[in-house]
Amino acid sequence: MTTLVTGAAGFIGFSVAERLLARGDEVVGIDNMSPYYDVSLKQARLARLQRHPRFLFTELDLADRAAMAALFAGTRFDAIVHLAAQAGVRYSIEQPLAYVDSNLVGFGHVLEGARAQRVGHLVFASSSSVYGANGKLPFRESDRVDHPITLYAATKRANELAAHSYAHLFGLPCTGLRFFTVYGPWGRPDMALFKFTKGILAGEPLTVFNHGRMVRDFTYIDDVVEAVARVMAHPPAQGLTQGGSGVEADGEAGAPFRIFNVGNGCPVELIDYIHILEQCLGREARLQLLPMQPGDVPATLADVSRLEEAVGYRPTTTVAEGVRRFAEWYCRYYGIVIDR
Repeated sequence: MTTLVTGAAGFIGFSVAERLLARGDEVVGIDNMSPYYDVSLKQARLARLQRHPRFLFTELDLADRAAMAALFAGTRFDAIVHLAAQAGVRYSIEQPLAYVDSNLVGFGHVLEGARAQRVGHLVFASSSSVYGANGKLPFRESDRVDHPITLYAATKRANELAAHSYAHLFGLPCTGLRFFTVYGPWGRPDMALFKFTKGILAGEPLTVFNHGRMVRDFTYIDDVVEAVARVMAHPPAQGLTQGGSGVEADGEAGAPFRIFNVGNGCPVELIDYIHILEQCLGREARLQLLPMQPGDVPATLADVSRLEEAVGYRPTTTVAEGVRRFAEWYCRYYGIVIDR
């Protein structure tokens, strides 16, 4: 099986590519190596992937129409796992056009390539941010998601709608995965756990918004990878569109399209998350408590019953275990020895 993984040098893309290679897939990875965060971390991820003889990497920008057309003209893919995107909810307020290029234009090129090849299954990353300021917990795929509060969320919702149209018009099997606050080893430096760990070890104050009274559905990377691998093996069939999410089923000729939440289903308050990290590092955090900032929401929580029913899996890693594994990786990667 030959799988295209976009964003292969990124956090989730790298982790998924490793899993697919381990099970015997041929993996073609693409990434634009954006300097949005430390490129050396991306290069270290790639170095691990390039140990595998069945991995081929091309540095390529999704927004480059000619390069994307050449990619699909040159290699036949059985499946696509589309994980490349301009990430970060807050950054979308500062650099909106980066999201237009990568998340909208780039996704359109992926859809066109998948359509031209009649790919067996397109699995793509969406986000819990599409639920916006929805106050009804837990979030369910059937909830309306018509009022995104950041451009990042709007681009992810646009991806879902565009994929549905391709599924309907061309019979392209598409599955969108709404990820909930993914964390773990090899994570992004702009994510909370990474920044908190760096700050605690450096003795610097941690910036904590809404005075730490935010609740998140933290989802460990290995659980996300398992969900992706299982979903890949179950492409939606014609006539099996799931309703909800503002997308209604197409009647008897339903499009092969689905949306799944991928979350732990266990809410954790941000302050408790920090306390767990303090225990793992054996050091106390200095907190700078601030009000809520634009683009944030007070709480997220996933209903994962639809995922469990479809593929027989729900994430299980506890936050205590996941944070411990991240802290161990961080210290090992950066050569930090903790005196206890």
